[in-house]
Order: sequence, then C-alpha cells, then structure tokens
Amino acid sequence: MKQSRDGTWSDRNSKSSSVASVPLILDIDDFKGDFSFDALFGNLVNDLLPSFQDEEADSAEGNIGGSDMLANGDVRAPSDAAKLAQGLSSPLFPEVDGLLSLFRDSCTELIDLRKQIDGKLYNLKKEVSVQDSKHRKTLAELEQGVDGLFGSFARLDSRISSVGQTAAKIGDHLQSADAQRETASQTIELIKYLMEFNGSPGDLMELSPLFSDDSRVAEAASIAQKLRSFAEEDLGRQGLSVPSVMGNATASRGLEVAVANLQDYCNELENRLLARFDAASQKRELSTMAECAKILSQFNRGTSAMQHYVATRPMFIDVEVMNADTRLVLGDQGSHASPSNVARGLSSLFKEITDTVRKEAATIMAVFPSPNDVMSILVQRVLEQRVTALLDKLLVKPSLVNLPPMEEGGLLLYLRMLAVAYEKTQELARDLRAMGCGDLDVEGLTESLFSSHKDEYPEHEQASLRQLYQAKMEELRAESQQLSESTGTIGRSKGASVASSHQQISVTVVTEFVRWNEEAISRCALFSSLPATLAANVKAVFTCLLDQVGQYITEGLERARDGLTEAAALRERFVLGTSVSRRVAAAAASAAEAAAAAGESSFRSFMVAVQRCGSSVAIVQQYFANSISRLLLPVDGAHAASCEEMATAMSSAEAAAYKGLQQCIETVMAEVERLLSAEQKATDYRSPDDGMAPDHRPTSACTRVVAYLSRVLEAAFTALEGLNKQAFLTELGIRLHKGLLNHWQKFTFNPSGGLRLKRDITEYGEFVRSFNAPSVDEKFELLGIMANVFIVAPESLSTLFEGTPSIRKDAQRFIQLREDYKSAKLASRLSSLWTSSS
Repeated sequence: MKQSRDGTWSDRNSKSSSVASVPLILDIDDFKGDFSFDALFGNLVNDLLPSFQDEEADSAEGNIGGSDMLANGDVRAPSDAAKLAQGLSSPLFPEVDGLLSLFRDSCTELIDLRKQIDGKLYNLKKEVSVQDSKHRKTLAELEQGVDGLFGSFARLDSRISSVGQTAAKIGDHLQSADAQRETASQTIELIKYLMEFNGSPGDLMELSPLFSDDSRVAEAASIAQKLRSFAEEDLGRQGLSVPSVMGNATASRGLEVAVANLQDYCNELENRLLARFDAASQKRELSTMAECAKILSQFNRGTSAMQHYVATRPMFIDVEVMNADTRLVLGDQGSHASPSNVARGLSSLFKEITDTVRKEAATIMAVFPSPNDVMSILVQRVLEQRVTALLDKLLVKPSLVNLPPMEEGGLLLYLRMLAVAYEKTQELARDLRAMGCGDLDVEGLTESLFSSHKDEYPEHEQASLRQLYQAKMEELRAESQQLSESTGTIGRSKGASVASSHQQISVTVVTEFVRWNEEAISRCALFSSLPATLAANVKAVFTCLLDQVGQYITEGLERARDGLTEAAALRERFVLGTSVSRRVAAAAASAAEAAAAAGESSFRSFMVAVQRCGSSVAIVQQYFANSISRLLLPVDGAHAASCEEMATAMSSAEAAAYKGLQQCIETVMAEVERLLSAEQKATDYRSPDDGMAPDHRPTSACTRVVAYLSRVLEAAFTALEGLNKQAFLTELGIRLHKGLLNHWQKFTFNPSGGLRLKRDITEYGEFVRSFNAPSVDEKFELLGIMANVFIVAPESLSTLFEGTPSIRKDAQRFIQLREDYKSAKLASRLSSLWTSSS
C-alpha cells in the first residue's frame, strides 16, 4: 500500500481532512508473498485510530485534574450530569466518517485491481495456449526425428553385427590356419625326432641335443611321450606287436625300432628323474622335487614317482620301526599283554602314525601335482603294511576245536583284543580320512583287514560264552567240594543238606552270566554294521545266555530236589511195624526226628532255590527288555522268536520247580502225619466223664502241627509270589484237609472230645486262613460243621445237615466214630434217613 509517502501529518484535523480528499492507493505487490489480511487492514486504519486513542488519553488526564479533593484525601468524581453534558457537546467516535470513506475507497480500488488481474490472466491464457500449440508441434517433429534415428541405429547395428560375424569367421580361419601351421611345424619337428629314434635298434647316441640337455628335460619328456604314443598307435593300426618285431629288428619295417628306442629312452629318462628326485628328497629341496614330480607325471600319470616316494619312506623300509611298533603295543609281556595295555599302546602308536602321515602330507602337497593320489597310495601302504604287520602279531585266531585254556585268557582274551584292535584301527582310519585320501575307500580297506576274523566271529563269541560257563561251573563245584571236605563227615543226612546248601543257586552268578552277555553284545554292535547282521548275532548270543541261565537254575533246582528226595528216603527207612521192642522204637523215633530235620532243611533250601530262580529269571527278562529287544526290532520275527526261545529255555526250570514244590508238599505232609501219629492220644477226643470242666485248649498234636507249619512255611511265603504262591498254598491246604480227615478216622469221639476236635479244627482253620485260598477256607469251615456230629444228641443228627447236603458223605464216616454209635443204634436209625434223603 502506498499512502502519504511524503511523510505524516502534524495534527489530527489535517489528517482527517486528507483522508476524505486524497484517494487510497493499493498496489498489487501488497498481495504477493506471505499475504496477511490482518496486516493489510492494519495498514489501512492505523493512520486514523491512533488520534482517537490520543483523545481518550487526554480526556482521562483532564478528568483527574478537575476532580475535587475531599477533606480526607479522597478524590471526588464528577457527577453523572456533568458526564452527560460533555457527551452531548462532542461525538463519541469522531473518526467513523473517515473510516467509512476509507473503506469505500479501498473497495473501489480492490475492484479495479481485480479487473486488472483478470485482464492479465486472460492475456496469459492466450499466450500459454499459443505456446502450448507451438510445443506440441515441436514434440511431434522431434518424435519423427527420433523414429528416424532409431531406424538408422537398427540398420547400423545390423551392419555392425554382419561385419562382426564376418570378422569372427575370418579370425577363426586365421586361428585355424595358424594352428595348422603350428601343428605342421611341430609335426615336422616330431617327424625329425621320430626318424632319429627309428634309426638303428638301441642306438641313442645320435639323438638331438634336446634329449640329452638336463635343462630341457621337461620338453624332452613331453616330446618323447608324444612320439611314443604316435608310434604305438601306428603299430596298432598295422596289427603288429612289439615283441614279434623285436625278434627281427633288422627288417626295420614301420616304426618298430622307434617304439623300442623310445621305450628305452623313456625308461632311462624316468630313472634319471627318479634319481634326481631322490637326491633332492634327501636334501629336502622341495622345489627340485616338485619339478621332477611334474615331469614324471607325464610317465604313466606319475604313478612310478608316487609309488617310489611312498616306498622309500622310513616307516616302510626300516625293520626297527616294525619292532618298535610291536614293543609299544605288546610291551615286554608279548602275547600275555592285557587288553587295556594293548589299547593304550595302540592309541600311542596310531597317534604317532597319524603325526607322521600329517608331516608327509605337507611335503606331498608341496611337491606332487596330484597330492590326493599320493595320499591314497600312502594311506593304503600304511594300512596294508604297517598296521597289518602289527595285527598279525597281535591277533592270532584260535581254533574252535582246541580252545585256548582259561589260564591263558581263553577265547575271551582273543575277542577283547580283537575288539580293541578293531576300534582303534577304525579311529586311525577316520583320522587318515580327514587328512585326504583321494578316492581310496579307507573304511572298506580297514574292514578287509579284519575280514578273516569277522567271518568266524559269531562262532567264536558263542564258544567263548560256553567256555566261560564251563569254567564257572567247575569253579563252583571245586568250591563246593572244598567246603564239604573242610566241614568233615557230620552224618549222612546232615552232609547231604550241607552239600546242597553249598551248591545253592546264586543270583550273583546269574548276574555274572548277564555281564558276559552284555560284553558280547557290545562287541556284536561293534563288528556288525548292518541291522540284519547285528540282529542275527545278538539273537545267537542271547540264546547262549538263555541256555546258560536255564541250565544253571535247572541244575540248582534239581540239586535242591535231591535234598528233598534224600530226606524222603530217610523217612521211609525208619518206618517200623507195630511189633518192635521199646529200644528199637526209641532208636527209630530218634532217626525219624533226624529225617524230619533233614526234610525241613531241604524244604527251606528248595524254597531259597525257587526264590533265587525267580530273581534270576527276572534279571534275564529285564536285560532282554532294556538291551536286547531294541536290537532285534529291525528284523521281522526276531523279537517274537527270542521271546519264544526264552519261554522254552525256562520251561525245564519250571518243570523242576513244579516237581520240587510237589516234593515240598509231600515233605510237609509227611512231617504233619508223623507229628499227629506221635502226639495225638486216644484220650484227646474221648476224655473220661469225671465231672471236671472240659479242656477248651487245642490238643498237643494240633499245637505241634500248627507250630511246625508256621515255622516251615515262612520260607514259602518269602520265596513264592503271585500265582505260584497261591497254587502251592491251595494244594497244601487241600492235602492238609485230606490228611486231617484220614487222621481223625483213627479215633473215637465222645461229646467232650467233639468239643476238643472242634477247637482243633478252629485252630487249623485260623492258620490256613493265611493262605488266602477261599477253597481251603471253605473246606475247614465244613470240617467245623461236621465236628458237630460228636456234640449233638442222636435224635438231632437228622437235622444237622439239612443246610449242607454236600458234606453228608463225610458226615456218615464221622458219625461212625461216635462213642455211642453202636449203643445208640445210630446205623439203623440213620439208614432210613440217608435212603429217603437220597
């Protein structure tokens, strides 16, 4: 905005008048840039509004000066009437007219500015339209030019491509011609050299200097090989053989002489290079060795140089090295070295071999152009010569016909040595493989070193287990015999029981069997790489364990049965008739007591054997579940077959245990019958009617029998478990019930005796209740009911068995034992009852 550019007015009156008379000038530049309406409005009105503010300030000052001052110092304001009079004399907002005029002028100028802007915009639109038309026309012309340019470039590119192809063809022809020229030149040279070699047989003195110059050995070797290949190929086409031609060299037809001379020259050159290689090797001149090896690689791909280098290594030609290997592994003990010492020796030796090969590998990498091939030959030589020589001394395969004695370690020592050697050699093979062996199958070569041993390994393993078992049995028999001899002669019966106890089944021995088998299984896993082979070997080895444990526990049970049999023979020997003297009867009773003691001892021994037999079988089953079954799973049917074999192997032991338990029952019942016969008195069940109170205690015989059963069956309760225990106690309870019935048939009962019998039956019933056999408990409960036939009056017998008709047959026999059976004529009285009831 451009307003009052010459300066500001001096007073308000002149300013007000000038606003009305001077037109307001607004510039377009005021609206450019950061335009602000507030700033524009302020520039318009700031020249008018400050005069109004100054007047207000002056008015305020006048009012303060004209006010009255009160006596107390307060100012008294003018009255409202005075204010009203002042307002009527001057306008409240005197600049309003100036502002209205200013706003009208501003609107007019803003309208003019808008028109100017609209005109300029119109002109600009027309100019832009014209320029846009020109631009579009120019772009169209440029597009046509670019299209033409692209066409020119395409033609140029096609031309360049054509020229390039022509140049390439020309270059190929030139290269081919140059190669042909070079080949022709080389061929001329080769023909020249070939003619020199095809001169006279064995004449190598007239050759070109090339073939005798040591500085051009590599070139001479290359040319000699080319000439030799060409000459041999030519002879092959002619169908001639070198040996036939050598027999008639004077004919000199073809290139026969050249072939022979080239062969001689190549041999001579190869030997010369090998000699130079050896000389450089002794001086450790690796560059010279590498140069010779590179040249020798043209002769049979350098095989002779590789083999020559490996063969000249000290570890293959020094006999002292071989002897040191043997001393390190076997020590001073020779063939009696322990597997642990051999393992340490092999570890040290193979570490030394690995270090030596690693040093040789560094030289080989620096010298030979094909180091992997040389390493293959070196490693193969190490395994086939050095390791094999040691294994031949370490592993002497024993004969299966004449086994080595156990004093020298037996087959087990050989198998342990074999396992140690195999494992350590495998570790050596892995270490050598890690250093690089080319295409050599190190693992297969290592396996071949042990092939002869692994072929018969299963048979040796089984034979070793059988040998260990036989040695253990001989050891146990010797210990038993020695212990028996140390105890001296203590009587035949006691001696039998002592000998039996000395040969009792031992869980420790069975555990030792399992430990042997575990060791054998670990060797099976070591030697068997295929799951099927492993399963077959494991099955065979586990079968040996089954045979050993089955035979051992069966023999142990049979020995325990022998004690029972001897005790039974002792009992039968001292069974006497009725008409003997008192002295003989006393001696027989004493002998019977000894037989009873032997029987009880044999019973306990057999129960211990049965208990240990069960523990042994559990150990084998646990071992099968933990270690064997998983190894058999890869082969269909192997697991089931082993389970069946395990059941078959234990069947003989089960049969022996069953027979022994039957003998135990016979032994117990024989002693029960002896006690009953010796202790039971006729007056026990037919006490005199002397007016005394009846005795409600069990009879002495009952007390003795129950005490004996409690004492002797304690071993059975401990040894037997599960169904075996239940079956044994049930059978014993039934036999006891039957024996008591037969025993009581020998006595006559009065009512007080019937009460005594009922007390005995109660005592027996309480004891057999510990058998946990319901069928036995039921039989003794029925016995208690039948005992009532001796207590009730004769007229009440008919109603006694109305609720239990199943015991009527036994009840008839019991009734016949009543003291008043004949006097009360019970036979005739009950005959009609039995007939009507039946």
